Amino acid sequence: MASVIFHFATIEVDLNTGPDIQGITDDLNRIIGRSGIENGQATACIVGSTGSLTTIEFEPGVVQDLKEAISRLAPKDLAYQHELAWHDGNGHSHVQAAILGPSIALPIRRARLMLGTWQQVVAINHDNRSRSRRVEVTLSGV
Repeated sequence: MASVIFHFATIEVDLNTGPDIQGITDDLNRIIGRSGIENGQATACIVGSTGSLTTIEFEPGVVQDLKEAISRLAPKDLAYQHELAWHDGNGHSHVQAAILGPSIALPIRRARLMLGTWQQVVAINHDNRSRSRRVEVTLSGV
C-alpha cells in the first residue's frame, strides 16, 4: 500500500490595483510535478483579507466580465462601515474578497490538476493598491 504524501509550497503573485486577476494554474501544476503525487488533492489559500482564489476560463473577455461583475457586487463608491474605522478606502475590497473566498480545493489526477478544458485557477487582488500576494499550497495524495 502506498504511503500518503504531504507537500507544502508557496506561490508569490504580484497583482495590480483591484480587481486584478492572474492565472496560477501553471505554478500549481509545477508544484504538483515536483511533489511526487500522482492522485490526491490540492488546496490553496491566498493570504490576506482582500484577495481571493477561483477558477474561470482565463481569456480576456471572461477576465473583463469577472472584473465588472465583482465591481457590481461591491462597488467602490458605496459607503462601507469599514471606512468609518480605518479611512483606507478599501471597504469594498474586503467585501469583494469575502464573497469569492480565499481558498480552493481541486483534485489531482495523473500528477496534474483535474480541470475542465478551459478552466484555470486564478488569484485576484481586490485591494485599492497593488499587492504582492502569497498563495499557500497544501498537496496530499499518493
